Amino acid sequence: MSDNFTPHPLSDELLAAGIPAEHHGLLGPHGVGALVAKMGIVFTHMSVDSMVATMPVAGNTQVTGLLHGGAHVVLAETLGSFAAAFHAGLDSRVVGIEINATHHRGISAGLVTGTATPIHLGRTLATHQVVMTDSAGRSLSTCRITNMILAR
Repeated sequence: MSDNFTPHPLSDELLAAGIPAEHHGLLGPHGVGALVAKMGIVFTHMSVDSMVATMPVAGNTQVTGLLHGGAHVVLAETLGSFAAAFHAGLDSRVVGIEINATHHRGISAGLVTGTATPIHLGRTLATHQVVMTDSAGRSLSTCRITNMILAR
């Protein structure tokens, strides 16, 4: 049962990730997940049309000191999956079925911003393009993720 007075059980985790209280119910019992918290991903904008989050380079680098390519993909999958969940709504859940990445430029310090925009928002599939940029707005990588929408 939900009311306007009892906080969501994962409120602290959700708020730390930048998720406004009005969206806590949509994310249900899962919160943002341990990997999102571990990588320092913080959402700055959430809507069906655009999902934006930041991630620090520090702590997410490969042995050469550059942001790990897998970190780009984690940010993209997080954004694409959350955006698909917003599209699907409370009565559905989403699961990733395909993701790809093209890396354009390396980065060794600072903050990465990822922006997911819909390519296709259907009844059973949602596909998003996610572009990661540095603080100067230069493209670091581009990913495409497709999620399948399933009934709960």
